[in-house]
Amino acid sequence: MVRFLCATILLAVMSLPALADVRPFPTTFRIQDIATDGATIHVRVGGKGPAIVLLHGFGDTGDMWAPLAENLARDHTVVVPDLRGMGMSSHPDGGYDKRTQAGDVREVLSQLGIDRAVVVGHDIGTMVAYAYAARYPDKTVRLIVMDAPVPGIPPWDQIVRNPLLWHFDFGGPDMERLVAGRERIYLDRFWNEFAGDPTKIDEGTRQHYAQIYARPGAMHSSFAQFRAIRQDAEINQASLATKLPMPVLAIGGEKSFGANEAIVMRNAAGNVTGLVIPGAGHWLMEEATDATIAAVRNFADGKPVAGATTQ
Repeated sequence: MVRFLCATILLAVMSLPALADVRPFPTTFRIQDIATDGATIHVRVGGKGPAIVLLHGFGDTGDMWAPLAENLARDHTVVVPDLRGMGMSSHPDGGYDKRTQAGDVREVLSQLGIDRAVVVGHDIGTMVAYAYAARYPDKTVRLIVMDAPVPGIPPWDQIVRNPLLWHFDFGGPDMERLVAGRERIYLDRFWNEFAGDPTKIDEGTRQHYAQIYARPGAMHSSFAQFRAIRQDAEINQASLATKLPMPVLAIGGEKSFGANEAIVMRNAAGNVTGLVIPGAGHWLMEEATDATIAAVRNFADGKPVAGATTQ
């Protein structure tokens, strides 16, 4: 009887979905909290060589970049902040427009003694990366944006009509009450609907980020990121008078923004390479890790990107 119970328990445990921990950063990376104008930014720094900064989006934190950061740190100085109000950074009352957050990134790099850097962004991080390149073009060696629109940059008016983007205007006290204690349910919507293959965002990853976004103030600040998008659009429309001068790589997941990422950026920059990653949805680092790492590394180093197109 005891053997039967033990075997039953073992089979039950084996049938549970496997949990995969979010990959940690190498122990060679150091952690710093850097004060900027109105915020304290949590930063991971590692490696040595030309600088590259990695900016995360909603549903993630800087933790998402660990596999890429480890690869790049072999011959780059890699800087990975949590955006203001997200992850382990502080939760100020304001400053969620992406131009202000670009100032956060600039202050972080300045305090680290870094003058110029390749800038990489995904999701909300793409919006901050564009704002950084527009505000500090002389400090931006190359720009890599991944699977997100840029507010105000054509065809913005058509993009925001997509029903999937209803969350851009979601926020406020009542919405926060709806989500409070249900952060995992809210985040699952993004992981499931925006993924090419939702199983690629495994249970361990979902639990990791759901716990972070359930921290006090986290969802309030996340909603503020999106509520600032109308302001971002106005700021970015003004910046269109001057196209970005640096080389740009625009990466889209085949089952998400796809080639539209390059279409957007060609309205904002004069030297754009486009790449569509086959089979992937929005969550490129989770769904197509190796392909994304290869594309970012090659472009950052000025090398050809397999499968990319230029115009």
